[in-house]
Parts: sequence; C-alpha cells; structure tokens
Amino acid sequence: MKVPFTKMHGLGNDFMVLDLVSNRVTLTTEQIRQLADRHFGIGFDQLLQVEPPSDSSVDFNYRIFNADGEEVEHCGNGARCLATFVAQKGLSTQNPLSVRTMNRVLFLHTNDDGDVTVDMGPPVFEPVEIPFNTQVQANTYTRTVLIAGRETELEFSALSMGNPHAVIIVEDLDKTAVKDRGEALGNHADFPSGVNVGFMQILARNEIRLRVYERGSGETEACGTGACAAVVAGCLLGVLDDTVRVNLRGGALTIVWQQQDSSVLMTGPVETVFEGTIEL
Repeated sequence: MKVPFTKMHGLGNDFMVLDLVSNRVTLTTEQIRQLADRHFGIGFDQLLQVEPPSDSSVDFNYRIFNADGEEVEHCGNGARCLATFVAQKGLSTQNPLSVRTMNRVLFLHTNDDGDVTVDMGPPVFEPVEIPFNTQVQANTYTRTVLIAGRETELEFSALSMGNPHAVIIVEDLDKTAVKDRGEALGNHADFPSGVNVGFMQILARNEIRLRVYERGSGETEACGTGACAAVVAGCLLGVLDDTVRVNLRGGALTIVWQQQDSSVLMTGPVETVFEGTIEL
C-alpha cells in the first residue's frame, strides 16, 4: 500500500505529516520508529496525523507520535505545520482552524505573512494534571538526579502545556549539559509520564535563549510547547514580560501570555521541505 506524505518543519523541528482524512491508514509503533530513522527512513522528530473530527465542535483531530513511536499529547511547532498542510492540501479553508489533540482543542490562525499563530490554551500548574508527584504546588521545585555517577540537585519550574514540562534557568546555555541533565530529569520517577526539559538563558525581560530535551525524541532544533512553558515559568518568577522572543537553535518564536487564566499564544514560521510516498 502506497501512502503519500509531506515532510515539514517549524524552525528545524521536523515532521512527517499524513492526511488520514483522505487515506485511512494505521501505522504500528515499529513502523513509526523505522520511518523516523534518519539513516534508513524518512527522518523526523514527530509524526503528525490529520484525521476526521471526532465531533462537530472541531475541524479535525490532530495526533502526534514521537520518533520512538509513542503517542504524545501536544506539539506546538507541529500545530503550525498542520495548519499550513491542511490549507495546501485543500482539506479546509477555515481560518482559524480548530483541531482536537489528545487532551485539548487548539485554534490555528494563518497570518498574512504565512506565519501561524496557535492559541495553545492556558498552562496547567496542578501537579496531578502535569503529571508530577509532589505534595505542594510551587513556582519552583528541586530534585536530586544522578549525572555521570554523581548526585546533582536541579531546581526547575513544572507545568503542562498539554504535555509535561520542566524549565531550568541557566547562566550560560552553551556551557550547559543539556543531554545529561535532560535525560536525568526527564526520566525522574516523580514524572510518571516523563517530562520535556527546557534550559532557559534570560537575555532581557523580553528575550531568552532556549534548548529543550524532549522525551522520546531527544534535543530538537525547536520546541513550541517548550517555548511556551519557558515564558510562562519566567513570567511567574517575575523575570519576563508578557511578550517574549524565544531564540531556539532553529530560529525564533514569539510567545505572548497575559497570565491569570489566559491562553498562551505562539507565533512562528512553517516550511514545507518535500513530498513523497511510502510503501507499507
């Protein structure tokens, strides 16, 4: 069976996108892993699937699978690509577009310049909903992890943007052991579903640098939900304003959060790389 796909990226966070409205296909975990392999497959951080809506309140369902084949709750850069993909394929002319993920509804607005603004919904701080095992809700937490055989204490903020995030403020991002610390905290037992670990260097109240070690994919060129989580954490700690330029390895996003119960808005570019077919 031959299935068409599109390769896209948002600031280097790359995706294989499938139209499962027109093509009814089910991929196994092992097939996703093989396709994600950058040497023997197509290569991607996440697989995105556009599916028929589960109810009349949204335009489409939106499913995300990491490179390890496991389904996850959310992907902000992917959501922007999804909006462009749907328009390019003529699946809908709605703007904004509403899509249902595993645990929330997103609204995707394509701007005149081609950038896409995603209403990511409000952040979640209740530990049980992140999920994060802790007795008290706070702006920062500490946990001891084992790195290179040595116990290291890490201080971080924890929240959910539809998927779990831990945000660590660092002095110098270039001198930070992102992989070692990201793996150690990302696999900590107090995060029963794992956690994406972001490392934030504050340049000014309206600008940061960020690297994110994502569960199931490792460090990526950019992480949209991670950018949102970092700005939310910085706002709560009083070190960032409500509109922030987030510089990631693949480029920059603009994140806006008015605090309280308001949604986080993420704006950034989308690129289509190539199209092809896979034979299953």
